[in-house]
Amino acid sequence: MEELSIRIKIADREYPMKVKPQDEEKVRQAGRLINERIAAYRNQFGIEDKQDLLAMVAFDSLVEKMTSEEKQQVFGQALMEKVNHLNNLVTQSIL
Repeated sequence: MEELSIRIKIADREYPMKVKPQDEEKVRQAGRLINERIAAYRNQFGIEDKQDLLAMVAFDSLVEKMTSEEKQQVFGQALMEKVNHLNNLVTQSIL
């Protein structure tokens, strides 16, 4: 499958990228979200330095990712406990 050549503008700078056609919209959306967060930090804190703004976006994004992974792990463990419990109930009812 051929890749598309696209350009994504982040913090007033364009970045050429090659993406799979099925990933194009996701990549473009990620660029929009980064720019929205940059604008929000600029407005909230009055920061103009793009490197500082990008660092803040990167930091917050990683914290969100880590939090999401932690919640997924807790959910997965709870789900496995319930499945095991149901499996035990079924096994007991068969015996």
